[in-house]
Amino acid sequence: MSAPCEPRATAPASAPPVPPVPSATTTASASAPAARRPALDWRIRFAGLSLIWGFSFLLIKVGTEGYAPFQVTFGRLLAGTAVLVAAMAMRRERLPRSARTWGHLTVAALLLNALPFSLFSYAELTIPSTLAGICNATSPLWGMALSVVALSEDRPTRRRVAGLGVGFLGVLTVLGAWQGFSGLDLPGTGMALLASFCYPVGWIYVRRTLAGTGSSTLALTGSQLCLATVQLAVVTPLFTSAPTSFPLLPTLCVLALGALGTGLAVLLQYGLVQEVGPTTAQMVTYFIPVIATAAGVALLGEQLSWNTPVGALVVLVGAALTQSRPRRTAATAPTPIPAQAPEGSLPAAPAPGSSTVEAAGRGPRPPQP
Repeated sequence: MSAPCEPRATAPASAPPVPPVPSATTTASASAPAARRPALDWRIRFAGLSLIWGFSFLLIKVGTEGYAPFQVTFGRLLAGTAVLVAAMAMRRERLPRSARTWGHLTVAALLLNALPFSLFSYAELTIPSTLAGICNATSPLWGMALSVVALSEDRPTRRRVAGLGVGFLGVLTVLGAWQGFSGLDLPGTGMALLASFCYPVGWIYVRRTLAGTGSSTLALTGSQLCLATVQLAVVTPLFTSAPTSFPLLPTLCVLALGALGTGLAVLLQYGLVQEVGPTTAQMVTYFIPVIATAAGVALLGEQLSWNTPVGALVVLVGAALTQSRPRRTAATAPTPIPAQAPEGSLPAAPAPGSSTVEAAGRGPRPPQP
């Protein structure tokens, strides 16, 4: 789960899509009348987004009880795409026209949606949803490690490097390294960590290839999800057989995972970034593992040893440090590039859905599970 930054947006998340930021349309129409303020206070929408992405790991867990992992991923992508296509139709958004843009979106769809969503589904066959949610919180740590070598403009500071060390210390605490990882399902945990690693790789790719496309964030994100759905439509029949039954609870969970965690959450994130800015909007990332852990323990009866919450807290502290940036004065701040759109997929966060927008700039990175 829908999905992972203070950048200038340029393409569709954490990000989510993340994720998201001011869209191309927003920048282009700076002189247009101000948009009407949403009826719901941003704090309510922030809480809703946190709950949606936090519960995504529980929904994945229940979904895999009735369907194969690839089927869960295909179902969530199909439902999420339907929501975004409907939003695009209502806003009369135009799809990208450049073949080059579609090519880059195909890669982004694999890195930010198809691959991590499938990895989380497979991981939760053998690991608790609480552990999957905590593994998802390591995305900022992987992003920090990658930025050292992949993004020359993201020069690491001592505080951010310290955050990287603290964060991975937290990961070792969660995994119980001093016990030799006894009782831990290493393949499942490895897949969850690899899924969280996919998000920053995807953000870096989008940031380098989809800036300045001229399409809005919603159009880019919707197109990305469409491509991810096509990818799963091709792969799923090769590894699974058609379901012979449609159990009610797993089916509802897969539909909710897609419509809410991969569709509605992206729209909520866009609105939050535009209203309160990426700094505040990306804070949703730190609530996701807390909610995922509470949901897994309370509703699924998953066991929780002391090192899991303690390690998760250390991971979040490290992740927060890696996202800190020195304040720039007006004289030293770089001139912003016109944004093309905003789930950071936030982290792009997602989350559980990741947004191309957040990746393109440095906005929230959606943690999409």
